[in-house]
Amino acid sequence: MQSAELKQFVVDKIDDLKARDVVVLDVSKQSNITDYMVICSGTSKTHVKAIAENLVVEAKQAGIPPLGVEGRESSEWVLVDMGDVILHVMQDQTRDFYQLEKLWSEKQD
Repeated sequence: MQSAELKQFVVDKIDDLKARDVVVLDVSKQSNITDYMVICSGTSKTHVKAIAENLVVEAKQAGIPPLGVEGRESSEWVLVDMGDVILHVMQDQTRDFYQLEKLWSEKQD
């Protein structure tokens, strides 16, 4: 699956569970480990975990298992590494604290 197709797959699967405030960042010029970062919020620890788990299950069924999953235990921030796409599912306060969008957004001149 091409990285743009994988990005859309990830966005579709997190949308299935009503992920909020979805942001897709093209980081291909800034990173050699991934092409896209998808960042979204869940309303609770349970919601964050469910969004990430849904992607993991759907990806395995599609024959593209994740390379890794981190943060399931606390579920404040769960990262799902799909290779060309990395998903960050966060609770609002964690997202506000780390501000990944600001960190990874290209500088605007």
